[in-house]
Amino acid sequence: MFGGNKMQEQYVSKVVMRRDKAPDFGRYPFSVPAVRGLSELPLHKSVTFLVGENGTGKSTLIEAIAICCGFNPEGGSRNFNFETYRSHSELCDYLTLYKGVRHPRDGYFLRAESFYNVATNIEHLDEGGMGTPIKCSYGGSLHEKSHGESFFALLMNRLGGHGLYIFDEPEAALSPRRQLAMLCRIDELVKRDSQLIIATHSPILTAYPNSVIYELSAGGIHRREYEETDNFRVTKEFLNRYPRMLRELLD
Repeated sequence: MFGGNKMQEQYVSKVVMRRDKAPDFGRYPFSVPAVRGLSELPLHKSVTFLVGENGTGKSTLIEAIAICCGFNPEGGSRNFNFETYRSHSELCDYLTLYKGVRHPRDGYFLRAESFYNVATNIEHLDEGGMGTPIKCSYGGSLHEKSHGESFFALLMNRLGGHGLYIFDEPEAALSPRRQLAMLCRIDELVKRDSQLIIATHSPILTAYPNSVIYELSAGGIHRREYEETDNFRVTKEFLNRYPRMLRELLD
């Protein structure tokens, strides 16, 4: 999956941490478990998932990868350069991305926690812009849609394929039905020669078969099969015996 000429066909084949350059593994972001144990992370040619408990470093790592790929830390395409609040870590300065011989025609960094800022920036750019408004490529004004519908409008309208797409918790505003629809959309993008890197808590999204899953924990980063992940096991256990679990949790 990760060897030979196939890696050259990927937009990004692996992420390497320059550990010898890291200033101090005792402070943030180098003290984050996933970062502290990171050496080399091979990426799947289609979809790579990062899963794990809160605080294990999913967003920290995926943010750094996105910045290394040329995206704005708060999200958007490579053309976005606004800054609402400078909060990204210095991890990006210590990562090396190994890229293939092909270059993506499209790209986007969807970050759930700052998507409102992206939508606002689009409105500001369109106020003084000439020609076709940017919001048209998103299916209209994102601020005139609900939080979930604005996410889904981006997925369905802005992403055209042949791209490198990085998502940080894209399920945050999506109902289970919309997550199922997103699963189909991921497959459409893969079939249109795209590569996706996704940090998520969703057991629905991580069910996508043409992928690899890395679970981040206090012990570092480890590759997992779908049914081995905490997201799957906890969700399955709860749904299979939720009356008993509720009694155990609430008594």
